Amino acid sequence: MLPVSSRSVQRTIAIVAALWLTAASTIVAAREFRAADTQAEDYPTVQALRFMGNMIAERSGGRDQIRVFHSRQLGEEKETIEQTRAGAIDLNRTNGALIGNFVPAMNVLAMPFLFRSTEHLQKVLDGPIGNEILNSFEPYGFVGLTFYDSGARSIYNSVRPIRTLADIKGLRLRVQQAQLMSDMVRALGAEPVELPYGQVITGLATRLIDGAENNWPSFVTTDHYKFAGYYTLTEHTMSPEVLVMSKKAWESLSADDRKLFRDAALQSNLFMRAKWKDLEQQSRQKAEAAGVTIVTDFDRKPFENAMAAIYTKAQRDPVAAKLIERIRKVE
Repeated sequence: MLPVSSRSVQRTIAIVAALWLTAASTIVAAREFRAADTQAEDYPTVQALRFMGNMIAERSGGRDQIRVFHSRQLGEEKETIEQTRAGAIDLNRTNGALIGNFVPAMNVLAMPFLFRSTEHLQKVLDGPIGNEILNSFEPYGFVGLTFYDSGARSIYNSVRPIRTLADIKGLRLRVQQAQLMSDMVRALGAEPVELPYGQVITGLATRLIDGAENNWPSFVTTDHYKFAGYYTLTEHTMSPEVLVMSKKAWESLSADDRKLFRDAALQSNLFMRAKWKDLEQQSRQKAEAAGVTIVTDFDRKPFENAMAAIYTKAQRDPVAAKLIERIRKVE
């Protein structure tokens, strides 16, 4: 028979071992999801991903964690989309026009001059049409979780103010690596130059390109405004950002965790909208203070008319044609 002291030691060892095994099982059960965003650390979409991550960590009791890689740490958007599709990245905030290379419905949302206002866009995205589009991602290797606002994209350049189609003719403008965007700029009479987002500042500084097109925050936070002093409020597209999850990561989640991720993504969308509105205002004010010429009195109708061939091409697909019609009817 063991002495009392020996039995106490053995009991203590058993308790410690049990606690260690419990802790170890908790550690094994915890999972870190990698999220990619090409924007800077303080950008609204990056803040939204962190907001979502905090909510998921809290509600899962720390079982699920999201680690956000910002500032193109995991590559340019074209690369991160491909990595997400392959399952190497779990979550990805990406522009709608780029993922439209994989998901056809997103090309419709990127169509020029489709949305009448931000309010029109949000009614579409928050309603049945938006849900249908998010649900259309799975056959292409993604799960659509939510949309993020991306403002209205406008044209800026370093050569001259653009008020008419004649002013834009011959300018070399950077566009996203998407056929639709190249077709749009070409239809306006300019020369499209497809460049990754991170290379635009170098292109402007070296005069490889004359200008580009983007929203107010992207124009200012990347310092493009320092090299392109003319910003015309064409507001030609309002293509939203979209948060997707790799199908591989999604299928590894339990039913409860899937609901948690969807709910947290939706809350991050509302959080991001408030941040976005503030940043848009601040960015425009900063550009104005720096002496950027902002053109608001441009001849819009000819720009819209120049898109006729693009719409004709898109509407050859009956699914796209129906979607465009439904979006236009949303009041």
